[in-house]
Amino acid sequence: MSIAHIVLDRDFVIGDVPRRLFGSFVEHMGRCVYTGIYEPGHPEADERGFRQDVLKLVKEMGPTVIRYPGGNFVSGYDWEDGIGPVEKRPRRLDGAWHTIETNEFGLHEFVDWSREAGTEIMEAINLGTRGIDEARAIVEYANFPGGSKWSDLRIANGAKEPFDIKLWCLGNELDGPWQMGSKTPHEYGRLAQEAGKAMRLIDPSIELVAVGSSSSNMPTFAEWEHTVLSLAYDEVDYISCHAYYQEENGDAGSFLATAMDTDHFIESVVATADAVRARVKGKKRINISFDEWNVWYQRGLETEDQPHVITRRGEWREHPRIIEDTYNVTDAVVVGTLLHSLLRHGDRVTIANQAQLVNVIAPIRSEENGPAWRQASFWPFARMSALAKGGILRPVVKSDKYATKEFGDADLVDVAATWDEATGQAAVFLANRGLEEAADVTIELRGFGATGIGRAEVLTVPEGGDRFAANTEQDQDRVGLRPLDAAIDEGVVRVTLPALSWAVVPLEVSRA
Repeated sequence: MSIAHIVLDRDFVIGDVPRRLFGSFVEHMGRCVYTGIYEPGHPEADERGFRQDVLKLVKEMGPTVIRYPGGNFVSGYDWEDGIGPVEKRPRRLDGAWHTIETNEFGLHEFVDWSREAGTEIMEAINLGTRGIDEARAIVEYANFPGGSKWSDLRIANGAKEPFDIKLWCLGNELDGPWQMGSKTPHEYGRLAQEAGKAMRLIDPSIELVAVGSSSSNMPTFAEWEHTVLSLAYDEVDYISCHAYYQEENGDAGSFLATAMDTDHFIESVVATADAVRARVKGKKRINISFDEWNVWYQRGLETEDQPHVITRRGEWREHPRIIEDTYNVTDAVVVGTLLHSLLRHGDRVTIANQAQLVNVIAPIRSEENGPAWRQASFWPFARMSALAKGGILRPVVKSDKYATKEFGDADLVDVAATWDEATGQAAVFLANRGLEEAADVTIELRGFGATGIGRAEVLTVPEGGDRFAANTEQDQDRVGLRPLDAAIDEGVVRVTLPALSWAVVPLEVSRA
């Protein structure tokens, strides 16, 4: 059995838990929108076509902010196509995903859906094939009360009150050659500066996210952030990060340690942003919007019916079934550790969006005219969104380690923790990366003491299963949370984590 000792001190609070950290992403890609959140005629759909079975799971999962409508899709999207009478909206070819976009679902529909889901909107604009004029027009349409061209058109289209969207992405992955309208860092930085300026002239209260590197492996990484922020520092509030991970060649050890890469990515971008701040003598601090992250099997699983890397061959279809990864226990534990990394950096990562919400590399799956269910990766997100409140504690961890091919030595036990002084509630989130051995974990509290333990739960390999166990349409509850024994012994919390597991231990605490 491996061993880990964790110290949590109430004076080691790095900042408040940012509620936007638990965000998600809805893109016009595959079946995320159509037959995902929206399917008129489905037995569970309301009069607007919103699937209530999916909405119920979304509310249970608890995303706080949702990025829309892309993603790669947005770099060729004309937002005007998705407003006005549905029967008059054009059918378009979407080159990003080689599909036909019907535009049956657009801005008004997403605003209505978001209000029912209880989520904030993070609207992305097209700075690939379009530019400054379109950027200011959509802000006027969405946020201006009335008495102008675009705001009056919104009212005529049935929305008297402004949408009041505060969070805007200035494009998507424009550092990538796969992106329509991709740009050099200087080209994008100037465009972001001018588009942001024009948008703020319409609504000074909005917050703007500049495009950062599509991954830390991009050849322009760090140079991109430095150049873009040097040009657009005064106009933007956030710089984005994107990262996806998968198990490579059966190397589960490195896969389970990928949060170490996330840690490095975040800390590198923070260092770059702060260096630019010093150079331009900026008064504000640029924070990070980690607005795409997840496990995504991009290589090695392509089939004709289920392409994981989109090709440009074949017929143009409406909402084809693409990148619908089925997530297993190992994937869910990795998702948990990625959430730990984001939370541990919550003083600077103040927005994050798991990509995507339904069907497309998603924690929720649905079938056309069929059921909706939770994937294994649903559970770490749902429990952390519900329980991570108050302040973020900086844990001191002494854990047994294991060797990885990609990242060197990694802690067997990965940890994040929060403490809400107002309610006296703390939450400790734990992952055991060990494939074979359980982990004996002790949690020492300093400056406060545990007076009780709430509903401790663990996600691990089901009885009689293996690490590739997953939930499917036929077996929707094979992987989930089960009770975990935890005890307080002389003021120290003790828990044993099964091999390959993610767990949460809620605590009732009082000041010492």
